[in-house]
Amino acid sequence: MPTETHEPEGKLRRADDYAADNPNSPRINATILSLVRNQEIDGMVQSMRDLEKTWNSKFNYPWTFFNNVPFTEEFKRRTSAETKAKCYYHTIPEEHWDVPAWINFDLFEESAKILMEQDIQYGNLVSYHQMCRWNSGLFYKHPALEHVRYYWRVEPKVHFFCDVDYDVFRYMEDNNKTYGFTINLYDAPQSMPTLWPETQRFIKAHPEYVKSDDVNARQWLEDAEQRPEHNKKASGYSTCHFWSNFEIADMNFWRSKAYEDYFNHLDRAGGFFYERWGDAPVHSIALGLFEDASKIHWVAHFHTPGLATGAPQRDIAGIGGGRMAGYVRRSGAELYSTLEAKWKGKVECFRATEVEAAGSRYVQEVETAPRFAGANEKPEN
Repeated sequence: MPTETHEPEGKLRRADDYAADNPNSPRINATILSLVRNQEIDGMVQSMRDLEKTWNSKFNYPWTFFNNVPFTEEFKRRTSAETKAKCYYHTIPEEHWDVPAWINFDLFEESAKILMEQDIQYGNLVSYHQMCRWNSGLFYKHPALEHVRYYWRVEPKVHFFCDVDYDVFRYMEDNNKTYGFTINLYDAPQSMPTLWPETQRFIKAHPEYVKSDDVNARQWLEDAEQRPEHNKKASGYSTCHFWSNFEIADMNFWRSKAYEDYFNHLDRAGGFFYERWGDAPVHSIALGLFEDASKIHWVAHFHTPGLATGAPQRDIAGIGGGRMAGYVRRSGAELYSTLEAKWKGKVECFRATEVEAAGSRYVQEVETAPRFAGANEKPEN
């Protein structure tokens, strides 16, 4: 039995006239974006196959792939075969990927040893630090994105289970949303002990960039109630962050003077290499301080590396209201209610254990059923 869609409020653009070869389609200036290595081709094809079936086959937004080395012909052939949309393949400029000249490599190696002793994942991999820096403040400077405004970041080995029947990019533009996220979790405080102090130094020098406390999400960034030890070890930062493995965002925010100055300040401080500052906490802190929280939108596809489900959506933290979108099944409804409760009344970080249990039950149910079967069924009580 069909149920109401519970789609987000506001104008929604349906899949009319979105043919890939229609130069006058309603598509806006947006792309699906992925930083991916040649050897991740199988995982990338799987992610593309899922997102094309559930969404992009209706809207045909282009795919833009980035790599720090040239893509192989096999990668191009197999990925382009998964979509009717255009595919673009770009190599990252060396000056955007290389370790910057001001980084002391001896100090990096010593810092990497400390990170590994503290069980900080990937702390000793130079390429991981390079990736975090590029995703934080350099990807949108690639010439291929110069005239692109919105992007949807998609990682290899991600699943999308529920159909979405409206243009998500148009929703972001029409409703003045800056950033869409799926989940926020705590990071390891040992990976970023000086990120918040550096941030405080920056905002002390540039108070004009910080939104007033009645509209920003600073309380969420500084929360010390849920995990006081995280706040203490991270020098005043809760470590709660939007998980940027999945994000839909307006690059005009990253291109703003506030964010550019903030990223450059952090970059010169060296924490992308001497610690393990990730793009997720850097993006989250900037959004929490420099943007109106009502412009941050929950796109509640439950997402972990290897997993993104569902299509419920609402605005951040109950500040702006909003509704579920898409269809969920029984376990999907349980998952949604678990996540929904975390946004009642105040900005609050999800606890991994709370979503993992509901999420694993949802995945088991979906994967044992025919592909996408029951997506329009009413969730059982």
